Amino acid sequence: MIVAFSVTPLGVGDEVGEYVADAVRVVRDSGLAYRTDAMFTSVEGESWDEVMDVIKRAVAAVEARAPRVSVVMKADIRPGHTDGLTKKAETVQRYLAQGD
Repeated sequence: MIVAFSVTPLGVGDEVGEYVADAVRVVRDSGLAYRTDAMFTSVEGESWDEVMDVIKRAVAAVEARAPRVSVVMKADIRPGHTDGLTKKAETVQRYLAQGD
């Protein structure tokens, strides 16, 4: 399964990068496959419990320093499929290359 999530600290001003880095550090240290872009961090794992535990800990890292936290999540639950973070992007790139 892949879950894309965004953790936004509220009440800390406009500069939130160091708070977001705390969350991404938790994901990075989890050992699960992940990607971070300007809007979301996507994390991939074998089970709902495994992925949600990492997200919960990432949110807690931000919550420890911010008075309020906003979380947005989107999940792709597809049992038996792995390496979706890479395969999905490669599929799109393959179709783009065919059209060029």
